[in-house]
Amino acid sequence: MDHPPAGYVVRAARESDSAIVARLHRLVVRQCLPYLPELHTPQEDLDFFANVVFSQGDVWVAEAGETIGYCWRQPGWVRHLYVHPSHQGGGIGSALLGGAMDANEELQLWTFARNEAARAFYAKRGFREIGRTDGDNEERQPDVLLRWMRSWPA
Repeated sequence: MDHPPAGYVVRAARESDSAIVARLHRLVVRQCLPYLPELHTPQEDLDFFANVVFSQGDVWVAEAGETIGYCWRQPGWVRHLYVHPSHQGGGIGSALLGGAMDANEELQLWTFARNEAARAFYAKRGFREIGRTDGDNEERQPDVLLRWMRSWPA
């Protein structure tokens, strides 16, 4: 697994982290994906994270005095991977993703087609595009299905 730079810790999240993670998610989406419509209220975000994200998979957080990134994963899937904008590019996303890669033989995830930074991040780590939609998601934005396998043929 990739390790975050000194001063950062990656750990399994606790239920009590759900509100912090929900607020981090909202901040990252608003700042880094401004083209997405705002479909939910902050309270709906809190409810979703408490009742869905934290009950339907594993959540890992990166901390450096405060929570600066998180990864929601289920067997074979990365559902969310978000890092605070001021900490992007510093190894936090790699460390969070590395934990998911260590725990699985293959992973899939969706990312928005317009999110070129995310697509480049995953491609650099061996993910390949295996599908696309024209926006049949809640946000009505085209997205890309990516897959990584530990044993890709050379």
